[in-house]
Amino acid sequence: MDLATILGLLIGFGGVFGGMMMEGGSIAALISPSAMMIVIVGTIGVGFVSFPLARMIGIVGVLKNAFFEKKHDGREIVELLVQMSEQSRREGLLSLESQAQSVADPFIKKGLLLMIDGADPERLRSIMEIEIAAREERHESGIAVLEALGGFAPTLGILGTVLGLINVLSHLQNTSGLGEKIASAFIATFYGVSTANLIYLPLASKLKARMKHETHLNEMALTGILAIQAGDNPRIVREKLNGFLAPKERGEGGASGAGARGAERAAA
Repeated sequence: MDLATILGLLIGFGGVFGGMMMEGGSIAALISPSAMMIVIVGTIGVGFVSFPLARMIGIVGVLKNAFFEKKHDGREIVELLVQMSEQSRREGLLSLESQAQSVADPFIKKGLLLMIDGADPERLRSIMEIEIAAREERHESGIAVLEALGGFAPTLGILGTVLGLINVLSHLQNTSGLGEKIASAFIATFYGVSTANLIYLPLASKLKARMKHETHLNEMALTGILAIQAGDNPRIVREKLNGFLAPKERGEGGASGAGARGAERAAA
């Protein structure tokens, strides 16, 4: 579970509703089935018009990715590939096969197995770059749906408000409760703006940032695999991979770092 997403939604909605209650408003006053029908159901309907059926149905899985984060630890990838580089220089590429089979990340596993099977560097790079591009395309298709819904929702909210005002103005002969009816008409605008800016667009931004991070780590892993294939010194492999990490993420200090450097020198 991604705690940041949950906290963000709670804080966002809490700030909006809390501020309204501080002004003397009531959350019950915002409950309007007709406005929900126009904005929420209408937005989903427009989404089905705009995108293929499979992409709209797949939005459930996309939202799941926003709430459940897959752990991608750059440090772990560096240590794995440096260790495999050391073993490769000692025992050869074929000795990595059993370890490669047990790698959890499917991208790294695929690259390692292609390397062990003898794919030449250019072909290996080409295949893995296609894999990266295909992953980005899958992520971007879901992000595009959320961004589109975030654009449709406020417009449908305005449409709901216009319909509500039309209804109010068509019954002006009955002025009792006129202010309450006008206020109710604007609830649709609230639904449209709030769902767009508190749900759809923030979730799209979260998924976009996560996609960029995953792509960055995939490029780092590909660089490491190609370095192993080229027979680079483990120290060089580490330096290459550390270039992808922020300075505070680089694990080269202390006894473990010294031990790793000793092992690399021995492997060299």
